[in-house]
Amino acid sequence: MAQGRRRRSRGKGSAAADTAEDGAQLVYGQHAAREAAAYDPAGVEAVWVEGGRRDARLERLLDKLGRQGVSVERVHRRALDEMAEGGNHQGVILRYSGTPARGEGELADLLATEPEPLLLVLDRVQDPHNLGACMRSAAAAGAHGVVAPRDRAAALSPAVHKTAAGAVQRIPFFQVTNLARTLQQLCAAGVYTVGAAGEAERSCYQIDLRGPLALVLGGEGEGLRRLTRERCDALVAIPMPGTMESLNVSVAAGVLLFEAVRQRFPQGGDLG
Repeated sequence: MAQGRRRRSRGKGSAAADTAEDGAQLVYGQHAAREAAAYDPAGVEAVWVEGGRRDARLERLLDKLGRQGVSVERVHRRALDEMAEGGNHQGVILRYSGTPARGEGELADLLATEPEPLLLVLDRVQDPHNLGACMRSAAAAGAHGVVAPRDRAAALSPAVHKTAAGAVQRIPFFQVTNLARTLQQLCAAGVYTVGAAGEAERSCYQIDLRGPLALVLGGEGEGLRRLTRERCDALVAIPMPGTMESLNVSVAAGVLLFEAVRQRFPQGGDLG
């Protein structure tokens, strides 16, 4: 379910009659719903739950939202199926109006205020599950933001929310018009840009990943585009002694992010 206005359903008892309005989106799945309510409760506008469903954790969520003045409506499961368009809603859907993405200006503000940013840059990652998994890894690694182009790339959606398991509320997501130009701006701001490429001569374990850093990964199948490669300060490969030729982008993002974490906190950092 993409954000934006949906045609109102006239079916009797259909919760789809009041789904996402302009600037809002639907978040479904119990974990994603709990995380949205926990990290940005002010952004939750309404909730639909399967009538007759009784779950202790879900009831606590509904009680919390109800006390905040959020509209809670119990509906038939088929109404939730319609709203989720076949997604696994697990009996609950939220209408969420939090800011879904930030822009170039806000990225510039981050660079101006954060002395040693750690960014994950995704070049046309189109699978929302991959985007969600990348955001989850970036949030876990303490990154300061995830950057992606507006065109031909996944945007925030219920599938991203569900896979990210709360990371959408924890880490900024920036959408930019021209990724190559953004990489130039990162370079001008003193951010070292490192692209992942299987044919690179250097390993990710042979390069300094401390300091202001942007890790750049390509989309499914295509990898890094030519202009993206040219804007990177360095290219690295992830050593793979096994028989596979490549990794899923979200797995590769996790490897690179946590190698950067290892280098930045050689003593393990504060794990408390």
